[in-house]
Amino acid sequence: MPVYNFVLNGQPVSVDAPGDMPLLWVLRDKLGVTGPKYGCGVGVCRACTSHLDGAEVQPCTVAVQDCAGRQVTTIEGLATGEQLHPVQQAWIDCDVAQCGFCQPGQIMTAVALLRKNPQPSDADIDQIQNVCRCGTYARIRAAIKLAAARGPIS
Repeated sequence: MPVYNFVLNGQPVSVDAPGDMPLLWVLRDKLGVTGPKYGCGVGVCRACTSHLDGAEVQPCTVAVQDCAGRQVTTIEGLATGEQLHPVQQAWIDCDVAQCGFCQPGQIMTAVALLRKNPQPSDADIDQIQNVCRCGTYARIRAAIKLAAARGPIS
């Protein structure tokens, strides 16, 4: 099998995998990264949302061969040491998580939104398509607005 090299959460990694293996399986099964969750496998639920070169992606629909030489960031790569990312902190401050399954993907989507639009309206937030089976959408909205109010998101 070929070996693919990319940067995962700031660290270079090499993985031996079939080129068409979904990045989600590479992350979870080969590299032990468990933040991105498997929900639907077709990019609809968005529980696996991560970033590829800073852009939001669903790794269940991205082949590992498409990640060669690129930057992959998962929820594990947001914090800086013990310092949570501002969106992660807002999630805690707003007590967003209920079951927590979708939250890594929700947070990664919120970070991508706030990087593009530092002051999103309710309508902008309503465009987020991540599924939360527990229905914590009001708290998700509150956390995004809190993170936005605290300053620019990197």
